Amino acid sequence: MELKLSVDRLSQLSRAVLIFCKANGIEFEKVKIEFTKKHTRTPEFAEINPMQKVPAIVHGDFKLFESHAILIYLASAFPGVADHWYPADVHKRAKIHSVLDWHHSNLRVVQIIVSYSFDTDESCVFGYIFNSAIAIERGLPLNLQAAAKEEKLLSESLAKIESYWLQGDGPFLLGNEKPSIIDLSLVCEVMQPEAADESEHERILSPHKRILKWIEDTKNATTPYFDEIHSIMPLAREKIKELKVQASKP
Repeated sequence: MELKLSVDRLSQLSRAVLIFCKANGIEFEKVKIEFTKKHTRTPEFAEINPMQKVPAIVHGDFKLFESHAILIYLASAFPGVADHWYPADVHKRAKIHSVLDWHHSNLRVVQIIVSYSFDTDESCVFGYIFNSAIAIERGLPLNLQAAAKEEKLLSESLAKIESYWLQGDGPFLLGNEKPSIIDLSLVCEVMQPEAADESEHERILSPHKRILKWIEDTKNATTPYFDEIHSIMPLAREKIKELKVQASKP
């Protein structure tokens, strides 16, 4: 059965799915979706994901959306995926699910104080970037107060990752010696501030030395695909800079 991935690399969780497939030699057809062009709003895409967000997959006649579910499915359905990505051991799996659940209720919490419907996965990281720059492109006012709130949520989540999920002998989440699907899912989220100004990126991440090492370890474990998929970030940063210049003009 042919696997089709509907993804946009601007979406952090689309990137996680792409890296997972490439790192595990899973062949797929990439269906390029640009949510900024409202590709997810078409009737054709709604048949795959009625929530009209990326990522989503089609595998034969099976359709699935929500990135965590997709990663679990890919790790389970394709032979040859190493056990460390999604262990067969029920206790280890339960721990992975606990991180995935935490992810949605913490790092991915979004409180964007605007009336806008997003076509990509939403998070406090995206909320920070949206309120401090992207809003102007949508014809909405910047909301620096909301951006500060999102940054606080992000910093709190990063501190929690360091103080709990990265504790243990191994370099990866849950103290594992090798990466699992939770490392890809959360690292791609944490990479999103790279779309912001370099000084902002430095301010947000530099206090978290264990986070920085974890990012590097995950990157090395999935080389060269991590850098390949994240090569879109400098382009996104330039676009953000343009929007901020536009916002500063009277």
